[in-house]
Formats: sequence, C-alpha cells, structure tokens
Amino acid sequence: MKKIAMLIVPLIGFVSAAQAANVHLKGGKNAEPTFFDNGLTLEVIGAIAGLGNEDGLVTLVAQGNPIATCQNPGNGEHFPPGQNPAPVTLTGTQAFDPDDFAKNGNYTFNVETDAPETPVAGAPDCPDLRWIEEIIDVAFTSATIIVEQPEHVTVLLVDCVINPPSSDGQIRSADVVCVQY
Repeated sequence: MKKIAMLIVPLIGFVSAAQAANVHLKGGKNAEPTFFDNGLTLEVIGAIAGLGNEDGLVTLVAQGNPIATCQNPGNGEHFPPGQNPAPVTLTGTQAFDPDDFAKNGNYTFNVETDAPETPVAGAPDCPDLRWIEEIIDVAFTSATIIVEQPEHVTVLLVDCVINPPSSDGQIRSADVVCVQY
C-alpha cells in the first residue's frame, strides 16, 4: 500500500501540471474572442479551457490611436488638435480562482482596459500649452490577452490585430485576426 501511495502522489502532481499545459481559447486553435470598442476603453469577452485547478489572472493589453480635441480656456471653443497624441497602450486585468470555473478548468472572462489619462498634461498637440487637450476616443489597432497561472507563469498568450482600426461598438470578427501561443 505504501508503494502505491508513493507512485500516486507524484502522478497527481504530473496530472495537475499537464492539465494547465494545454490552455486555449474555447473553440479550438482558430477561436477568437469578442472585442468591444467602448470609446476610451477596449473590452474583450472569451472563454478559456484547459486551466489547471489554480488561481490565475487574465490581462488585456491594447494599443490604439487616440483622437483628441483642444479647448481654448479663454472662450471654451473646441478645435481638433494640429495632430493627435501618440499611440497609447492601455491595460486591464481580471483575477480568477477555481471556484470561478464553470467545470473542468473552463473559465469565461470579460476584461476591460483602463481609459487613457485625459486631459493630456501640458496639451502638447494644441496650439498653446495653456489650452486643454482632451482625448475623446481611441481607435484600437491591436490587443494581447495574457493568461497566467500560478506565480505569474504565462499559460496562454493571444495576439490580435484589429484592421481597420476600431470604431465605437462591437468590433466585427472579420476585422480581428488572433494567433494563440
């Protein structure tokens, strides 16, 4: 009996590690999550399968081109800036634990990035540094979904390109191409 227990304990550890080794978006290799452009934030909804019985974290990192206006503080008029601000990188996270799993290591996530900082300090893209530069929208161009389990080990990486850049609302699946690693 003691020999059997000595064989089973290492095997249980191997099974747990093996279960987390095949993490993927539900729907297979070509599965893609659903993205929503909420104006200043990007939201992603998807489902993961193959998670080990451990806590984890889903992180969304999105890149986009901000659209801004300049406001003259003297008369309050808004004007488009001479040029829009540099591209932004925005992030959002969602933690999960095994109690969140639907069953057998399956988890549905819904992650939204933070909004860019606005007004833009110093109004660098406006005619006068005393003006107020405010980001009013972001056209998203790419997104990365990172799934980590335990101790911040990446178990799934999904890189997505959004082309053409997004506009407000649900992003058409035909405009998103993702690759899972």
